[in-house]
This record gives sequence, C-alpha cells and structure tokens, in this order.
Amino acid sequence: MKIAAGTGALAAVPAAFANPSCRLDSGAFARAASRPVLRRELFDLPVKIESIELLRNGNVYFVRTRTGDGAEGIAAAHSLKMASFYPIFLRNIAPGFLGEDARNLERLIASVYVRESNYKMQGQAFWVCLASLEFSLLDLLGNIARKPVGGLFGDIVRTSVAVYQASNRRGNSPEDEVDRLARAVGETGVKAVKVRLGGRMSNNADSLPGRTEALIPLARKVLGDTVTLYGDANGSYDVPHAIRIGKLMEEHGYAFFEEPCPFDHYDETREVAEDLEIPIAGGECEASLRQFQWMLEHDVLQVVQPDLFYFGGFIRSIRVARMAAVVHKPCTIHISGGDLGYLYMLHFASCVPDIGPFQEFKRETKIPLTESGSLMSTDGIVRIPSGPGLGVTIDPLYLSQSHIVRL
Repeated sequence: MKIAAGTGALAAVPAAFANPSCRLDSGAFARAASRPVLRRELFDLPVKIESIELLRNGNVYFVRTRTGDGAEGIAAAHSLKMASFYPIFLRNIAPGFLGEDARNLERLIASVYVRESNYKMQGQAFWVCLASLEFSLLDLLGNIARKPVGGLFGDIVRTSVAVYQASNRRGNSPEDEVDRLARAVGETGVKAVKVRLGGRMSNNADSLPGRTEALIPLARKVLGDTVTLYGDANGSYDVPHAIRIGKLMEEHGYAFFEEPCPFDHYDETREVAEDLEIPIAGGECEASLRQFQWMLEHDVLQVVQPDLFYFGGFIRSIRVARMAAVVHKPCTIHISGGDLGYLYMLHFASCVPDIGPFQEFKRETKIPLTESGSLMSTDGIVRIPSGPGLGVTIDPLYLSQSHIVRL
C-alpha cells in the first residue's frame, strides 16, 4: 500500500478519528464511519427549525435557517449548481427538516435521503442542495453553542492551513500556463501549485497537441524544486496513457496525480495506482460512501478528495476522512467553488487530523464579507476563522438586497 506524503501516524490521531477497535478488514471502515459526528452534547435544549429560506441576490444563492427563539444560520449555496437544482431543494429537501430538531442533523440527513425515494436522485442534484442546507444549520448550531463549525465535530486541531494554487485553465500554451503560475506563487507566497493535464474526460486527447508532455517538465524547471507540484487530468486517460503520463510526472517529482481516469472507472484507476509510485488522488465526483470504502479497501486512492458540496456536506465528508484514517491516508477536501467553498474547506481542515500538506484555495466569490481581508493567503498560509458558526459576517446590505426563491 502506498502512503501519500504528509500523512500522520494513527497513534497521533484524536479519538474522534482513531478507533482502537478498528482492524484492517472490511468492517473497519464501516465502524470508523458509523460513529456519531456531531457533538450533540453541546446542546441541552431542542433546536427546532422554524424556517428555511432559499435567498437569491443576482446569481448568488444563500440558505437562511431560523429557530422560533431567534437563532439564525446563513450560508452561501453552490450558486452555479443551485440555479439548476433549486426545485429539488425546495420540494425534496427543505420539507424534511422543517419543524425538526437540528440536534438530530445526522439522523435528518439519513432520513431525507430515503424520504419519498430521494435516494433515486443521488448525485450532485441531491447532495449539493443537502450540503447547502447543512452549512446553514451548522452556522446556526455554532452560533447557539458559541463554537466554530469545526468545534461542533471535535477538537480544533489547527488554526491555519497551507494552501496551493490551482490552475483553472486548459488550452493555453505551456509557457503561458507556467508564467501565470509563477506570478501566482510570487503574489500569494504559496509553496504548491496544481496544473491541469489532458483534455478533461477526453479519451486521451490533449487540449493542445503535446501540451501535457511539455508542461510537466517546464513547470518543474521554472518553479524549481522547492515548490510542490500536483497534476489533475480530470479523467482524461485510459490506463496505458495514464501510466505513461504518470511516469513522466514521477520523473519530475510531482506529489500526486489527480483523476487520471474517468472518475467512475474504478478498476482502471486501481490499475494505474498499482503501476505507479506517484500517489493517486480522487473522489471529487463521488456520491457514495460505500464506493469510497471500496476505493480505500482496494488502495485505489492514496489522497482522498470528497467535495464538500458534491458529497453532501461536512458530516458525510468527515465520515470519509475517518475511513481514510484507518489506513493512514490524508483526506484533502476538494473545492468545486461554490462562492464560499474556500471558507467551508477551512473549517473542515480545522478539525480533521490528516488533511495532507496543502489545501486547495479557490477564492472566487462576489459575496462581500466583513472579515474578507483576514481570509487571504499570506506567505501561502490562510487563517481559519475562530468565531461562532462559520465565523464570518456577510454584508447586511448585500443580504437585504436578496429575495426569497419560491417554486
């Protein structure tokens, strides 16, 4: 079994993640995932969910939850996805939480999944909506308990994270791409970057002929040996092509190879992992906890990357992190954007012991925050908010300009 750089020893993992009864068998992962995640003991009294509102300001969506006694939580949704999925949020998900006790959040997530056959919609359409609501309820619960979101799940294990700069481009020349990344390193002080390889689910076609083969060595030459390099193929290759590109990455000291094969080509990805030394990363498009278990059991991934939105929120993603801890693998959360996705990543990182050495940092948002300046990268480090709930305040004027979304 390959172990990715940056993983921690199981003996050093806090009790919420390390379970001494877990042996490395098919039941170990399930036992690790099945333990309670939310610290229900923080709340003495019921937290009845009185209202759930989906708000919209231009192209940006929010979820606001309230209790009858005035407690409130508000979180940004994944606006790009919510523009298509909002009927599912309003029809299928919100009704399953109204009037319920938010202390039972884990049970509510499980029950709404099977409510009126919602499980048949498993995938982004369902889980992005559920995650958006979960983030708002966690903000509400954190405000009540006077705890940051990470503190609702266990001990705070870090107050800042090292981040990497991810490229969002394909189709430009290798020289242009490396020049852009070099400028980003200089401006933000990051010590790691991720380049885009291949053509994205392209059946081996590159975005430009020969771009990937030129980019991999050029990035190392220009950025130097002190910068950690990652590569993301977004499912571009079959097994032979993925192995060829992976060996080129190994030659130039890349630290992981993300999604070499299409995300649901599990056996093919395992073949690639078995043939290469470079750690294989993946999981951003995965919707099934059981499938993550299979990939961990079969050593398909060495860096585990559930997406907080696509996988349905903190509680489900922490279950994946606990399974990964059984085999000493980091859970480096994937960010699909989603307006405040970088903020949710920070709170996840605050309480998960092994997140790997660097976290993806996509700060592409139009949402004005009163604490915006404190959430920037300084020398490649970003501070995690420590206030109650999500620990930030969305500009009240901006919120007041929103309207309630209805069917």
